[in-house]
Amino acid sequence: MQDEPTPPEILGSVAAFLRDEIMAAVPAHLAFHVRVAANAVDLVRRELELAPAAEEAERARLEGLLGRGGAADELNRELADAIAARALDAATPGLVEHLWATSLEKLAVDQPGYSAYRRAKEISRQD
Repeated sequence: MQDEPTPPEILGSVAAFLRDEIMAAVPAHLAFHVRVAANAVDLVRRELELAPAAEEAERARLEGLLGRGGAADELNRELADAIAARALDAATPGLVEHLWATSLEKLAVDQPGYSAYRRAKEISRQD
């Protein structure tokens, strides 16, 4: 275990440096690549910060839906198979809520600035 700064803090600093210092100092064709690099660094930072709790919540929901424990990837395959076989559908208690929550958790890592995600989060807070 390391002391501060944490890995997400370091990655946040790198992304800020790329955006605030490097992008302004390079030609436009390179600035695009700097922006892509900064976005990738931010994505990794969010993955480190958010994914562990999201993955645990997803696994717990899957266990509740399927009635058994297991690894998330195994449970996801079983859920997909059950949906494909029509053993589970939108009327299954908790299924739609699980799919919605999982989608929002994935968007929080991948595209937190996505306008539809932000609206969905706002709606979810009101419920």
